[in-house]
Amino acid sequence: MVSTLTFPGQQVGDFTITAISDGYLNASLDFLSNIDTVDASRMQRDAGQKEPTAVHINCYVVRAAGRTILIDGGAGGIKQWGGHLKRNLLLAGIEPPTIDTILLTHAHPDHVGGLVNAAGEVAFPNAELVVHQQEVKFWLDDGNLTRASERARGNFLIARQVFECYRDKLRTIGDGEVLPGISAVLLPGHTDGHTGYLLESSDQGVLVWGDIVHFPHIQIKRPDVSIAFDQDPSLAATTRSRLLDRVSSDGLLIAGMHLGELGFARIKRTKGEYGLHYETDA
Repeated sequence: MVSTLTFPGQQVGDFTITAISDGYLNASLDFLSNIDTVDASRMQRDAGQKEPTAVHINCYVVRAAGRTILIDGGAGGIKQWGGHLKRNLLLAGIEPPTIDTILLTHAHPDHVGGLVNAAGEVAFPNAELVVHQQEVKFWLDDGNLTRASERARGNFLIARQVFECYRDKLRTIGDGEVLPGISAVLLPGHTDGHTGYLLESSDQGVLVWGDIVHFPHIQIKRPDVSIAFDQDPSLAATTRSRLLDRVSSDGLLIAGMHLGELGFARIKRTKGEYGLHYETDA
């Protein structure tokens, strides 16, 4: 049995936030734009990444004031990606029925696949699913589905299945507070309604920034580098640059779905270049 200490965690005021791994997916470095694959591979290896194409999948559990909140649901084994969230939740002492709220950063398969089980039923039966209104609107638009590539069409069907399964407990949101101390922050580019969640308590804060990066050791140093998964690569790069400037200036703790197994970091700017500095458990 793995101890709960295995899972990286931070105390942010009254919030206890724990990174729960869903496992990995692999993404070719050819998917990156504005960088040569040789340079991308070198940056990965220089950062100690033994598998340069491996992309870690994190989810986060937030506990405060009697609530148990899950941020994103992992891939759930879709496309042979991830699939370890449920097991790791149990190892962390968290039973799926105890989760009362799911905050979704966006509806790509590696974030919603674990929200529905193999039988097509909700994996978290007592949870309200909270999603930005622009994200729901995009995936439910039949025109967008018609224009989608064959690969993207499958993503639409997965997103729609999840929204349908949670239909009776689906809450769409805009920017601003969604729960006490937790605010939604629209971070467009990766998807239309890509959303971060800012948790603030007792003058402390952490921003769960979703998919601002997929290869953090590349895209934090080179924020102009986008990935083929981005709906609008140029906007994604602009959002990433602005956010890196903000979190580095503010010294804000960050968490991200593809940040790596350590789950939490701060961004520091030195001589005009952003650097990733992982945060150890509080």
